[in-house]
Amino acid sequence: MWNGDGGTFVPVLPRQSAVLSMSNPTYSAALAMQARRELYERQLRERLERREHPPTAIDEAVTRLRASGLLDDRRVARAAARVEAQVRSRGRLRVLQRLHALGIAPEVAAEAAEEVFQGIDEEDLLEAAIGRRLRGASPRIRDAAHFRRLHQQLVRQGFAPSAVTRALKQRWKGELDQEA
Repeated sequence: MWNGDGGTFVPVLPRQSAVLSMSNPTYSAALAMQARRELYERQLRERLERREHPPTAIDEAVTRLRASGLLDDRRVARAAARVEAQVRSRGRLRVLQRLHALGIAPEVAAEAAEEVFQGIDEEDLLEAAIGRRLRGASPRIRDAAHFRRLHQQLVRQGFAPSAVTRALKQRWKGELDQEA
């Protein structure tokens, strides 16, 4: 809609249905939250509680959203696991830890991580992480202390300690062979 001064455009946003808002304001608030950003159940419940919606209305809204498929912790867990693994280059253990921290049920988190890591070669992911750690002025493992620091960093990133040790030893051995 154009403003009366002739030059300013003022967007008219669709209003929420008055009937929906009046009949169940908790459901309307939950629906609006889900429309902005897909939330997992615990996160949605916490936000509704902060806005002081009654617990029974929150339960009803969550049940309704779950039944309609708009609230799905499995879908959110898969998306979060994919971001952690593919974008942030985290290992399986760190992905699981992140999903647990988000409040996703352990069995759902394990299922999501398993699904995401089926399509990812963890050794390639580990090699890429090592490569990022070793770039710069001295792109090699300098000494045993540097080896230990790299090992600790990569384990904190969620890679299995045995896989990290094996990959770092292989890299270090290759560097020693090149120097000889």
